[in-house]
Amino acid sequence: MKARTTPRGASRGAETKRAAQILDALESAHPEATCALHYTNPYELAAATILSAQCTDERVNMVTPVLFRRYPTSAALAAAAPEELEGIIRSTGFFRAKSKSLIGCARAIEERHGGSVPRVLAELVKLPGIGRKTANVVLGHAYELAEGIAGDTHVLRVSNRLGLAKGDDPVVVEQQLIALVPHQRWTRTSDLLIFHGRKICDARRPRCGECPVFALCRWEHRQAYAMGAPPPLARTKTKAAPARRRKASA
Repeated sequence: MKARTTPRGASRGAETKRAAQILDALESAHPEATCALHYTNPYELAAATILSAQCTDERVNMVTPVLFRRYPTSAALAAAAPEELEGIIRSTGFFRAKSKSLIGCARAIEERHGGSVPRVLAELVKLPGIGRKTANVVLGHAYELAEGIAGDTHVLRVSNRLGLAKGDDPVVVEQQLIALVPHQRWTRTSDLLIFHGRKICDARRPRCGECPVFALCRWEHRQAYAMGAPPPLARTKTKAAPARRRKASA
């Protein structure tokens, strides 16, 4: 029987083994990797993850103590006055849209789920402001249930550079990773890729010379960055990136 192959041409078995080696190395290098958002229950994690869109976790963690003192439950948040809520979360950006999502999500939790954040991905993604990525974060960390791999920007970038996935569609990349990683490692995979993306595999200035998975990486520019001499094309893309982000955020 002919071995199954990945889009890159390697056998599925070989790619699964390589993925395990990468995750093992990242686990050894980043044992402290975990969800960076501060929370004490599923409601708080859902709200914090909504706020984290286009915002750093550090900034969200500065805002949520005030937010949760004022609105300690989904019932309290469901009754929030939009103007007051907007004032509390303003520094996270896109505060009007996030306020609408937070209140809508809280009302849906109260009205449809009796005040409890759902434990099933299919129900979570029906809540306002909750997409697949947020649902996977909540399930994986608040409930220790793995229904997928949270596909944030770090996961997309790092998995593409490492050659674990190919593409910029979060759902497509998630499915490629799921095919390579055993179920019990799904949540941890997201944590490790995100942490590695923040600490080492930076979007603009990757520290390839310090990378614990350098030997397993397939990124074409890894050697150049390790030598401190990124290729001209990579430098051009790096300079153009902020302009694209500003346009996307407009």
